[in-house]
Amino acid sequence: MLYLEWNDSFSVKIDSIDKQHQKLVDYINELHNAMLQGKSKQILGEILNKLARYTVEHFTLEEKIMADNNFPELASHKEAHKNFVKKVGEYRQAFEDGKVLMSIEIMNFLKDWLTNHIMGTDQNYSQYLVSRGVK
Repeated sequence: MLYLEWNDSFSVKIDSIDKQHQKLVDYINELHNAMLQGKSKQILGEILNKLARYTVEHFTLEEKIMADNNFPELASHKEAHKNFVKKVGEYRQAFEDGKVLMSIEIMNFLKDWLTNHIMGTDQNYSQYLVSRGVK
């Protein structure tokens, strides 16, 4: 069951970033399915850790592309990334400490942040970077 489905409206028209965004969507769906199936805390924790690691990898690539092309809003974009990593880290730590269960609240946060970020903030750099030949 897909919790979040990739569609063309998410595309930023840059293949490497779109592929990573699709992978993030896949990880969110994997985490959601594992939660629905009542998978063990260990399995959910492994998926959450994988999602967190991949998110950092993705943000690093995205920020490098923006820096290489002198994107004027890089600082604010990096701040949004930093805040997301912090929030995911807080959720992950609370989950590992047994203070919070994997819940629809966490899933909604991930889904909402990713869709709002891609369809909002990321679209801001799309036209700028594509006009500079980034594919």
